[in-house]
Amino acid sequence: MYYYLSGTVAHMEPYLAVIDCGGVGYACRTTSYTLSQIKKGDKATLYTYLSVREDAMDLYGFFSQEERKLFQQLIAVSGVGPKAALAILSSTTPANLAMSIITGDEKALTAAQGVGKKIAQRVILELKDKLAKGQTVSLSGESVAGPAVTIIPQNKLSEAAAALAVLGYSQAEINVALKGVDIEGLPLEQIIRFALKNMVKG
Repeated sequence: MYYYLSGTVAHMEPYLAVIDCGGVGYACRTTSYTLSQIKKGDKATLYTYLSVREDAMDLYGFFSQEERKLFQQLIAVSGVGPKAALAILSSTTPANLAMSIITGDEKALTAAQGVGKKIAQRVILELKDKLAKGQTVSLSGESVAGPAVTIIPQNKLSEAAAALAVLGYSQAEINVALKGVDIEGLPLEQIIRFALKNMVKG
């Protein structure tokens, strides 16, 4: 129903931003990340999702289209409601969340308030391949133009490549970044960290 709201930020509080659009204040449930990107009194555009239930109608707003997409993917996971999805998204940036899911980092997900190990495992199980195959995400959290990534992780090398692709790097950049990294001897997270350091050096 609503694709986005564009207006003045009239009020902010934890998990809530009110956007004044032509004299009407729209209360948008949102994340800490989105709140960190906007300022009371300034103009802002939030990409919205309207949740309609028998007993309630809630509007959710996000700073980027990618964050909204991640929210929709999270609430599609069995056992993850809007409140848990907001908590997960509030614990990190959209790009870091995507990388955590791709790499199977349960600890990053359980750092979110109210999210236990079982929920974290379910999110990783249901979204890992979807994110690896889906639209790429840049380090800023914005979606990156171009074809979808179609890497299906099968080992540490391909999982590392998939995670880097989700962060917006091209296959050529990934190949250069992974050169000289001890794929067999290092855990996946360290492989990705070394690769990212190589990207910066390059």
